[in-house]
Formats: sequence, C-alpha cells, structure tokens
Amino acid sequence: MARTVWDSSVGKKTVMAVSGLIMLLYLVAHMIGNLKIYFGAGEFNHYAHWLRTIGEPFMHYEWTLWFVRVVLVVAVVAHATSAYQLSRRDIKARPSKYVHKKRGASYATRTMRWGGIILGLFIVWHLLDLTTGTVHSGGFQEGHPYQNVVDTFSTWYGNVVYIVAMLALGLHIRHGFWSAAQTLGAGSRTRDRALKTVADVLALLLTAGFIAVPVGVMTGVVS
Repeated sequence: MARTVWDSSVGKKTVMAVSGLIMLLYLVAHMIGNLKIYFGAGEFNHYAHWLRTIGEPFMHYEWTLWFVRVVLVVAVVAHATSAYQLSRRDIKARPSKYVHKKRGASYATRTMRWGGIILGLFIVWHLLDLTTGTVHSGGFQEGHPYQNVVDTFSTWYGNVVYIVAMLALGLHIRHGFWSAAQTLGAGSRTRDRALKTVADVLALLLTAGFIAVPVGVMTGVVS
C-alpha cells in the first residue's frame, strides 16, 4: 500500500508537502535562534550549547540534536526525491516545450526547480562552513559559533552565497507553502487569499530574518 501511494503523483506531492512543512517549522526556529547573535557572543554561544543539552538528563548529550538532524535529513531527501521524480514525469508527459509560456505563473513557480538546486548546494556549503569547518575562513573554532559566524560574514563571498540562497529560499517558501496547502486539502475559494497572504508574510519574514545576520556583521552591529 505504501509503495502504491509513493508511486502515484498524488502520493509524491503529499510527501513533498509534509516534508516541506517539517523543514519550514525548522526554519522558523532556526531563524529565531540566529537572531540571538544580536545579543552578543555570550548569549549566542549559550544558545548553541543549549541545543546540545535539550532533554537532559533523560536524553544524553546531543541525542535530541541528532534526532532533529536525522528528521531533517529524511525530510530533505524525501522532498528532493519526490520533486525530482515529479519533474521527470512532467517532462515525459510533454517532451516538447510549450511554444508560449503559461500566463499567470508567478516567477517563484517558474524558478522552483532551480531554487531547489541552489538551496541544496547551499545546505552542503553551509554545513561544511559552520558545522564541520572544512571550508571555513579565518580558522574554525570548535565551540565558538559566534566567532565562526562573524568570520564567515566578514568575507564578500560568504555574504554573497548566503544572501543569494536566502532570496531563493524566500521564493521557494512563497510558492511552496501555498502549494502544500492545496495538496493537503487546506485550500478553498474562501481561504486561498488568506493562504497566499500567509505564504507572502512567511517568505518575507524568513528572508529578512536570515539576511539580518550577515547585514549585522557587514554594518558592524555584530562584531
């Protein structure tokens, strides 16, 4: 039964919707945590340490954090896989390109695929930069996330990569949230306008909230 659901387009769209909402919840929490950098190194580093001690003493050190990571990895893989397979089905269904572009399709809709690729590459870079320190500039300091973040956004390319990715994220959320609501049956004639407004507000707040961190470093407010 699970295989039958997965093989159907409706099943894949449902997987995309649910996994997308899981990632959206994480992004909201992640953005709020990131903004703690404006309260200084002590507050930000304490928050980063707290993430590793959630659930203690019932949960061992970092167990909750690893549980969240596993859930996110599963969500990202499920989201990307279903998106790719749906895209392939769409291409096979109409192998020749339309002579005229469909009117009414928003810029976010037309760039969802490329936006997804940009975000996928960004996630890899972001982890290598601030989690493992592999591509980090200025010398990665384990246990000092505040300084690591400041180092990253003290470089022009760190700012460019991050800001471009967050703009792509905003477009992705703007279309993705409304699309997920339709897939899960939340849309209707009376609710569509409200759902689109929520999608716009979420996209704007998350984009602005994430970009506020590199802007804070560039302007010297965070140093």
